[in-house]
Amino acid sequence: MKITKVEAFALYLPVHIDVLDLDQTAGLSMCMVRIETDQGQVGWGITGITEEEVIAEVVNKVAGPAIIGLDPLAHEMIWNKLYWLLSPRGQSGYASHAIAAIDIALWDIKGKVMEQPVWRLLGGARPKVPVYATFGYGFFDRDHIGEAAKLWVANGFTGLKMTVGDGATKRRDEPRPIAEVIKEDRERVRTVREAVGGEIDLYVDGNCNLDPFHAIKLARSIEEYGITFFEEPITQNDAPAMADMRRRTTIPLACGQNEGLAYRFRDLMVAGAVDVIQPNVVITGGYTQCAKIAGMASAFNVGIDNGGAWPFHNMHLHAGLANGGLVEMHYLAVECCKQVFTGLPEPKAGWLELPGTPGLGFEADEGAIKDRVKAGPSGGGGKM
Repeated sequence: MKITKVEAFALYLPVHIDVLDLDQTAGLSMCMVRIETDQGQVGWGITGITEEEVIAEVVNKVAGPAIIGLDPLAHEMIWNKLYWLLSPRGQSGYASHAIAAIDIALWDIKGKVMEQPVWRLLGGARPKVPVYATFGYGFFDRDHIGEAAKLWVANGFTGLKMTVGDGATKRRDEPRPIAEVIKEDRERVRTVREAVGGEIDLYVDGNCNLDPFHAIKLARSIEEYGITFFEEPITQNDAPAMADMRRRTTIPLACGQNEGLAYRFRDLMVAGAVDVIQPNVVITGGYTQCAKIAGMASAFNVGIDNGGAWPFHNMHLHAGLANGGLVEMHYLAVECCKQVFTGLPEPKAGWLELPGTPGLGFEADEGAIKDRVKAGPSGGGGKM
């Protein structure tokens, strides 16, 4: 069996926010990779939260041609080849996104060839995974966010995540001071906690938007609201600063969704900077690398959860491995996936049941993908 075709397609998927009568549109970028074999198998991989046109160009012009003719089941060999092609000095960034999308497509093919779902090939630890919902975005003002939280709880979620920081560090030159941002964050957190009560797990996500001083100040101001973890509180996931913050607040710290290579997770754990690591298969080099990162986490007795969205791909990692954890039902990412995949599972009572069908267990809608490919020379591959 050989790889005969590799194509990448850059998409931007808009989402109409149909919650609490809001009339807004948001969206996420996605790059989808299609790999075909000489025996007719087709696998699909994705990456997201990056410059989708750059990834499509990297795959179509560099990474894809490099793996034509190789055995699609040899994911270790292909991962290593792509690492030395795209990251010869240990860089991360676009390279890890491209490798991730290709790796996921290869595991999809492997599952179809072996007639097993990916989660079973990764270890088959459990047939379902616990989920939490990311709902608390900036487009909900303080008056609405409590009502939105109640809506998600009514839909069966017992864990909720909201964003904080509001892009504070990269917006330093704007008139609104960071001190005002985190003061408003505290009020938003208070509003949500009062709306849902004390039995619901509440998570906050800074998206690497705060400096160490303000991250610690915010954490201390919301400790009384029983935060389950504070995700990406500090810019650059600065390991020494995260370790210092962890010593100075009672809130557990999490990060890693945007880290591309395993050594960064090692450094975070060696520094004592995290309580939970969050490798994302769509970003962190695919299943091949994330399984190794999860092994390190087990050795360090550090938890592992999904952060950074794309639950339907990450669910396989957390169901496959014995130390798998929570999967994030990120509202915007879920709605984007519904536009280009069919057969996606639905969460029930706080759990997501894994499919028993081979590969990823759901299928790409090639017609929908074709309709959504961005125009331009780097928008997509050839004909599907």
